[in-house]
Amino acid sequence: MNVTPQKEAFSKPDTANARRVALIVAIAFFMQFLDSTIISTSLPQMGQSFGVPAVAMSIGITVYMLTMAVFVPLSGWLADRYGARNIFLLAIAMFTLASLACGFSQNLTEFVAARAVQGFGSALMTPVGRILVLRNAPKSELLNATALITWPALFAPVIGPVLGGFITTYLSWHWNFFINIPLGLAGLALVARFIPGDREADPKPLDWPGFFLTSLGLALLLYGLERIAHPEDGIATTLLLIAAGIVIGWLAVRHLAVVRHPLLDLSPFKVLTFAISTLAAGTIFRVAINATPFLLPLLFQVGFGMSPVDAGMMILAYFLGNLGMKVVTTPTLRRFGFRSVMVVNGVIASASIMACGAISPHTPQLVVIALLLIAGLSRSMQFTALNTLAFADVAADQRSSAATLSSMLQQVAMLFGVAVAAAILNLSQIARARPALDLVDFRIAFVLIGAIGLVASFRFLVLPRHAGAEVSGHSPRN
Repeated sequence: MNVTPQKEAFSKPDTANARRVALIVAIAFFMQFLDSTIISTSLPQMGQSFGVPAVAMSIGITVYMLTMAVFVPLSGWLADRYGARNIFLLAIAMFTLASLACGFSQNLTEFVAARAVQGFGSALMTPVGRILVLRNAPKSELLNATALITWPALFAPVIGPVLGGFITTYLSWHWNFFINIPLGLAGLALVARFIPGDREADPKPLDWPGFFLTSLGLALLLYGLERIAHPEDGIATTLLLIAAGIVIGWLAVRHLAVVRHPLLDLSPFKVLTFAISTLAAGTIFRVAINATPFLLPLLFQVGFGMSPVDAGMMILAYFLGNLGMKVVTTPTLRRFGFRSVMVVNGVIASASIMACGAISPHTPQLVVIALLLIAGLSRSMQFTALNTLAFADVAADQRSSAATLSSMLQQVAMLFGVAVAAAILNLSQIARARPALDLVDFRIAFVLIGAIGLVASFRFLVLPRHAGAEVSGHSPRN
C-alpha cells in the first residue's frame, strides 16, 4: 500500500520529541496498569461498604476486562478515523471520570457501570498510546521510547498490591480510585500541549462483521481463561467459553483475510520480527513472565505463611530488578543484538523462575532477594526487547493494526499466564489429594512455568542475526 502525501506528513517523526511523547504515554499507562492491579486488595472492604459478599465484587474486574476485550479491536480504526491524539485524549478523559465515579459509587450497580466505562477508556488507551509512540519516534529512538512505555507494565503489577493494601488500611478503598484523578488531569494537559495531532489521510469504512467477530471471540476467550483461576465456577462452562472463543476467533481471522477493508490488517504477521515477538515465541514467553507475579505472592503468603505486608516487601526486590535493568537495556541490545539477548536472557529468566521453586522458609533472606533481583532484571530486559522488536520492521501503514493486534495478544498472554499457573497449582493439589496448597505444589508450578519460558527462548533462534539492527544499532560483525 502506497503512503499518500498527507499521511507522510505525520509519518516523519521528530527525534527531539520522541522521548517526550513516550514519557507522556507512559504516565497514562502507569495510571491504567496501577488501577488494574490495585483494586484486588480492596475488594473485601468494598463488598462490606456495598453490603454484598466480597466474592460478588469480582464482577467489577470481570466487567472491566470484558469491556476492554470488546473495544480493543476498534481502537486502531478510531485512531485512523479521528486521529490518534484525539482518541488518546478521549481515553484518558473517560478513564479519569470513570475512576471518579468508581470512588463515589454507593452500590454495586453504580460501581459496575463505572468500571465498564473505565474498561472502554482502557481499551483505547494502550494500543492508541503505542500508535502515538510509533508515529513520533524514528527507528533510532524506538528502543528508548519503548523502554519508557514498558516500565509501567513492569512497575504497576508489583507496587499496586502493596500500595492498595496501604491505602485501604490507612485511608479507605475510595482513594484507590481517587489517586487516578491527578494522574489523569496531568496526562490530559501534557497530551494536549506536547503531542501533535494526526489523522489517516484516507480512513477506511468500519468493518462491522470484523468488529463483531473479533470482539466476541476475544471476549469469550479472555473470560474463559480468567475463569480457569476459579475452578469453583465450573470447568465445563469454562472450557465451552474457551472453545467458543477460539472458533469465533478463527472465523474472524478468515473474514479479516478476505474482506476489502478489514477492521484489522493481518499483514504485520508476515513480518518475521513482529510474528515471532508478538504471536509465536513472544506470546509463549509472556505466559511465563505473567505467571510469575501471580505465583510469588501466593508462595510467600500460602507457602511461607507470611503476612500480605511482608510478602509485598519481599516482592519489592522483584520490582527493583525490573527497574534496575532499564539503564543497561539499550547498550546491551546495541552490543549483542536482539536475537542473542532474547535467547541468552530468556534462558536466564526461565532459570530464575525455576529457581523460585527451590526456595523455602528456611532459605537465607539474602539469597531470596538476590534471586528475585535476577528474576526482575531478566524479566525487564525480555519485556523491553519483545515490545521493541515487534515494531522494528512494521511499515507505517501497518502501525495501527500492529499496535491493536499486539495489545490483544498481550491480554491473552497475561490471562493465559495466570490461568496456566492456577491450573498447575490446582491439578497438583488434586493429584496429591490434599485439602490445601503446599510448597510442593508451588515447586511444580515454578518448574513447569520456567520450562515454558525455556522452550520459547530457543525459538528466538529462528531470527536472523541482524534482526532489528536498524532499531538497536547492533552490527552483526561486532
